[in-house]
Amino acid sequence: MPAPRVLVTRPEPEASDWARQLGLRGLQAEALPLIEIAAPRAGLQHLTQTRWRALMFVSGNAVQHFASTPGAQACLIQAHCWAPGPGTARALLAAGVPPERIATPPAEAGQFDSEHLWPLVQAQIRPGDPVLIVRGVDAPADPAAALPPEQAGQGSGREWLSQRITEAGGQVSHHVAYERRPPAHGGVLRERALAAASDGTVWLFSSSEAVRNLQSWLPEAGWERARALVTHPRIAEAAARAGFGQVHATRPTLDDVAASIESLT
Repeated sequence: MPAPRVLVTRPEPEASDWARQLGLRGLQAEALPLIEIAAPRAGLQHLTQTRWRALMFVSGNAVQHFASTPGAQACLIQAHCWAPGPGTARALLAAGVPPERIATPPAEAGQFDSEHLWPLVQAQIRPGDPVLIVRGVDAPADPAAALPPEQAGQGSGREWLSQRITEAGGQVSHHVAYERRPPAHGGVLRERALAAASDGTVWLFSSSEAVRNLQSWLPEAGWERARALVTHPRIAEAAARAGFGQVHATRPTLDDVAASIESLT
């Protein structure tokens, strides 16, 4: 049997790039981004007054938005740069950070996340060292109810890493570089997504937020006949809570994702 069709739910332009690369491997893949990346929320001028020991970027989008704002280079040239995965590391290289200053889990790591990053970087932190975590934040449905930047958009991995840095004596700060929003899909894409709840399509999820956005977008859909392919245990938990009838896990590399799709005949 041929491999199933896949919907890639990453933000653009990553969704289209992944769909293209999977297509080059003979797989049927379409981009259906379930997260929209909005413009940066604030500049970095107030951050350049601190000589950061390390900058931790949660994603390639965090790097790109950070590097494109005034004052960013002053931070990048003086700090260690941490990347939880290869995509973020590539974004740092593209931003001009020398490879020897980038710490990221090796290609053979079981996962690309904060837990696998920390053993590689903990020796860099000394008591009193300032560390900046650069991340996105979820755009609130009601702006008046938005959490303060130090609380909004905190993921489990970032909270865990913040605790480890604090225990090592470091001083953690956060910078919100961009907003994540549910995309405003409709029409044909909505019908395609509803059909994919039961036609054997595989939903490729690289974040729990994409699962939540899908539920909000299609509250009438039932997912008991749907299949999810996820790249982290936390995403697997979110897909199971959403009601996906099948949840399969894979490492987040292109090779592993493609092999997993091919196995789901």
